[in-house]
Amino acid sequence: MDKYPYHKNKQQAFQAAQQGVEQARDEASGIDDSRADYGSQVKALKKEVSEAFQQIENALEVASEHQRLQLKQYQDELAEIMKEVEELE
Repeated sequence: MDKYPYHKNKQQAFQAAQQGVEQARDEASGIDDSRADYGSQVKALKKEVSEAFQQIENALEVASEHQRLQLKQYQDELAEIMKEVEELE
């Protein structure tokens, strides 16, 4: 039996949120408004960002104070990505 399951879940939740943000960053860096599939790229980015926001919300429920600060920064970064996308539309 795991001696510290709470800490493991906390770390797993944080890592899932971190990975979600990285995937959203990757998706955002691949956006090219000159490509024919630009609309599909934007749709995929919005989906990645939405999923990342959800992972962050889940992680915030169990996060340490240090993790909470980082998660809030991730939220700000995702909001900025979405703002930039909406300006292009």
